Amino acid sequence: MAMLADLINSTLVFSAALIFAALGGVFSERSGVFNIGLEGMMTGGAFAAAIGTYYMQDAGGEGASPWIGVLCGIAAGTLFALLHAYATVSVKADQTIVGVVINILALAITLYLVKFMFEGAGDTPLLDATFAKVAIPGLADIPFIGQALFNNYPTTYLAYVLVPLSAYLLFRTPFGLRLRAVGEHPGAADTVGINVTKYRYVGVLISGALAGLGGATIVLTTTSNFSHNTISGQGFIAIAALIFGRWNPYGVFGAAFFFGLAQALRNFITQFDFAAHIPNEFLYMLPYVLTLLVLAGVVGSVRGPSAAGQPYDPSKR
Repeated sequence: MAMLADLINSTLVFSAALIFAALGGVFSERSGVFNIGLEGMMTGGAFAAAIGTYYMQDAGGEGASPWIGVLCGIAAGTLFALLHAYATVSVKADQTIVGVVINILALAITLYLVKFMFEGAGDTPLLDATFAKVAIPGLADIPFIGQALFNNYPTTYLAYVLVPLSAYLLFRTPFGLRLRAVGEHPGAADTVGINVTKYRYVGVLISGALAGLGGATIVLTTTSNFSHNTISGQGFIAIAALIFGRWNPYGVFGAAFFFGLAQALRNFITQFDFAAHIPNEFLYMLPYVLTLLVLAGVVGSVRGPSAAGQPYDPSKR
């Protein structure tokens, strides 16, 4: 039971970044904008979190450093999202192509800046000031459940909160109703006075902020630095979680937990003797194989927002 509790705990650690990025995708696609650029926004967020935390701890503010890193990650993800929103909403460029460009641009810029700032190094220095696990008093003492759910990083608890908050915002508020209307039938929404451009910008910017938070989470809880492979497909796995979760925050949580379990199993299996006979490459490819299998099984049976991927032209409403 203790090993199972540890496995669930590790799964939630790996799931948190996917939950943030996939929730961001929900807001973007519910507004009618495909966001293939989640990977790039996570990359930007991871880089900014590493840099912000590094310089803050150098200045002597170790206690606040991880939170400064989180804010830097959110800001960087939002900046890349602004580029995405301008190109897809204002210029009406192809949303898929723009997302691919964002992914390439973010990786290129961040690697160049790392080499420029750290004398040609391929990664940032290891951070001393990262998040530590926090046990919630009382709840952490509950047998099994306490160790599994309530002895984790602050970002994991934040993921717990953001899932129901996002669901409430999308399905129980006027803002959510308007955002979903813009993603389903922008012409009808425009007719009743809803500013389609504004809501699409907001949806994409929220997605960038959450994706940046996801990238920061990986740096501050798992890797402790930024390099070229810090974000290695997690953005695309988040898109798979978004589709598998049917553009619903609770569904996204379940899908992200599933993919996080695949990553946690990779580390869990290495504790056993038989793992020595399994090539590391097979263990590392496990999350991506599961992603492909899930998408192959569900992609034909789900339907996203009707207007997602389609630039809105008021003259053709």
